[in-house]
Parts: sequence; C-alpha cells; structure tokens
Amino acid sequence: MADEIIRLEAVTKAYNTGLPSQTQVLHGVDLTIHRGDFVALMGPSGSGKSTLLNIIGLLDRPTSGRLSIHDTDTGALDDVGITRLRGRTIGFVFQYHMLISAFTATENVMMPMVIDRGFPSSEIEARARGLLDEVGLSAVADNLAPNMSGGQQQRVAIARALAMNPDLVLADEPTGNLDTKSAADIFALMRRVNAAAGASFLIVTHNIELAKRCDRIVEVIDGRITQYGNAGRKGATA
Repeated sequence: MADEIIRLEAVTKAYNTGLPSQTQVLHGVDLTIHRGDFVALMGPSGSGKSTLLNIIGLLDRPTSGRLSIHDTDTGALDDVGITRLRGRTIGFVFQYHMLISAFTATENVMMPMVIDRGFPSSEIEARARGLLDEVGLSAVADNLAPNMSGGQQQRVAIARALAMNPDLVLADEPTGNLDTKSAADIFALMRRVNAAAGASFLIVTHNIELAKRCDRIVEVIDGRITQYGNAGRKGATA
C-alpha cells in the first residue's frame, strides 16, 4: 500500500455557525489520498468542491471532523504550524497562474523557497532554473511573466508548485483558461511530473475528458462525496 498523504474523516464545514444565516457546505466528507495518486475532483458550481480543496490545502479549517497529513492531526496545530506544514507539503496551481508580473519566470519559481528560507541564494536560483528546464522553459527563464504565453505562464506556475518538493499538488482548474492544445500539454506535463517525482495530484476540473485520464474521479454534490470513479487505473479505491 502506498504511503497515505491525506486523510479526511467525517469533515464538515459551516459558515456563520450559530447564526440564523448558518450555511452547511460540507457534510461528513471522508477521503484518502496516497502517494502517487492522480485524482480528479468534480462537481457543479456550489457543490462544495472549492471549500473541500481549501480545507485540504490548509487554507481553511473544518468545522468538525479530522484532517490528517502524514498521520499528523492538523486540528492540533496552531497557525504557525499550519503555515509551515502547508509550505513544505503542498503545492498550488491555480486557473489564473497568479505569477508576479514584475518578476521573471525564475524569480517567480524561487518565491516559495525564498519565503521558507528567508533570503535568496545561488542554490535556490539554481533549483528554480532546473525546475524551469524540467517543464521546458529554459529559453524564457529570464522573461517577465507578462512576456510569456498563457501556456508558458501555467508551466511556470507548475514549476513554482514543485519548488518545495511537495507531497501533494492541488490544481484548481489549471487548464480552464487555456486553449485546447495548451490544456492538453499542461495536463500531460502534470502527468509526467506525477510519474517522475511521485507527487500526488488533486485536480479540480469541469473537463470530463481530462478527468477520465486521471486514476480516480471524486464527485462532490451538495457537500457530499457521492461517487468514486475509477478512471485511468483499475482497482483504484477511495
């Protein structure tokens, strides 16, 4: 059995708790992600999938239930501990790449490492350039973000997400703002990274054709996981 990266047990999330306007978004979610998993997360707008992604990414805390990362109960961590665990365990790729426009591709990839260490170094720059080479962007390593195509910018975002050697990469509609060819290229790149580095991927997507190429599809409707589907790999389980 592969190493367990993430485990959610009976996780709920409510907003405005105790008020007449209280809204229950997640209802008793159970989910496990193992090392090397490549999972699609699907669901209609308002289903709770973004809330679920934020909780898994340690950007929000559940109202009840348990979220464990490598057997560490995240509910027992303070904000400093949460920030440290998130920075060293989880990488993020967003639909809109969120690059810093005044920075070069290399400088954008360096940012997570500089934040973690507190200062830049030649070692950090060398790793950033190495990651850009891995995603096929050595030729534009010194280009400012606005001077790159949408597909190139998303490749920089993937390199940045890998800067800290995360165990899990969370990708929120990473191909949603790209043309068909660029979207296919980005998906193939994430697949290669998954195979080569062993990083797990949880990808929010509305593209059913891309989702079918994942190992597993998790569907969220009305704050509940309603379906686990085996996609690219037989025998995948929740």
